[in-house]
Amino acid sequence: MDSCAANNSTPVDLNIFPDGLKTSGQHPPIPELVQPYSSFPKIITGPTLWKAEDYQNNPEHWVRHFTDEEIEDLSSAADKFIADKIPLTGISKSNFVLFKLPEVLSVIRNDLLNGKGFILFKGFPVEKWGTHKTAVAYMGLGTYFGYFVSQNGRGHVLGHVKDVGDDPTQIDKVRIYRTTARQFFHTDECDIVGLCCINRAFEGGESDISSTHNVWNVLQAERPDVAETLTKPNWYFDRKGETSTGQQEYIKQAVFYLEPQANGRVLAKWDPYYVKSLSRFSDSGEIPALSPDQIDAMQVLEDTCTRLKLHMILEVGDIQFICNAQVMHSRSAYKDHLPPQPKRHLMRLWLSTPEMEGGWKLPFHDSNAKKRRGIQVDDRPPYAPLDAE
Repeated sequence: MDSCAANNSTPVDLNIFPDGLKTSGQHPPIPELVQPYSSFPKIITGPTLWKAEDYQNNPEHWVRHFTDEEIEDLSSAADKFIADKIPLTGISKSNFVLFKLPEVLSVIRNDLLNGKGFILFKGFPVEKWGTHKTAVAYMGLGTYFGYFVSQNGRGHVLGHVKDVGDDPTQIDKVRIYRTTARQFFHTDECDIVGLCCINRAFEGGESDISSTHNVWNVLQAERPDVAETLTKPNWYFDRKGETSTGQQEYIKQAVFYLEPQANGRVLAKWDPYYVKSLSRFSDSGEIPALSPDQIDAMQVLEDTCTRLKLHMILEVGDIQFICNAQVMHSRSAYKDHLPPQPKRHLMRLWLSTPEMEGGWKLPFHDSNAKKRRGIQVDDRPPYAPLDAE
């Protein structure tokens, strides 16, 4: 049985993709849509710009507690979804119907995309609901912000940030979210990333975010040479083997882009672990090694994000949503509790917000695809495991 997915050019098999949509995956930018440094603004103003001091002592501006009525709304929708026996990979706004929250979530979605770009929800009853119902309610909540996309080569549309014993020094093979290592400031391969805290670490694993537009302004004021280096489309990003047939093992792109339209906004696409892991190709001469300017720019970018960061700690039942276009995020290294206490565990969502539904205009061919970005390997089906594996 086939369905022609809207704005995804090829039909998809509903037996493989139950919601009728396939993740687009990683692609290089369209060269003519990549703007030169001279086109970028010297200073950014407006609702997407914020400073840590605006929020660090004012949680009422970025922390929202679910009301009892809203939790009941989520609970009822989750119970009905489970009773209907729909696969979790088929969840959508049409089969996870909320009655109390949609208007609130619409306002929050607009602020995520066009405002400060982050929010922290509190009071999700993960311990009361258990893993399955929590996953349903969380993914259902996410459908009101965007379309879930695959987060890795195995098709996981419900991710799990949890230590599974992978070696964090093997950065050409290992995804750092599966380790206890520090994550440097980065963006994810999606429009909005969600993290739902199931269990906290014994120590560490705390979250920091920085306004990309504040970072840009500081770079322009202090190190315009670094800002220019980061706009050049000569950075190679590793795919770490998560490739479809015929694809290269890396993508050549920029770190900072302008939306390809009049008065386009500055957006970032960055993860240092994916840039540092390419020595297997640069050592052989297949791609250039990082230049001294690039190495310097990487360090300056990390230092600037760190200096401008807003710190937050996710407690059990907290949900953080971040828009990757204008917010970078990181996490500290951590230590887990000793058994039998549970390990640190965050459920993760990667959500797509296509241009045609108010998302940022991207210099990529899939800007209008409902499930743009993400990581898709061939026709690997979506999978929503209830724990890390």
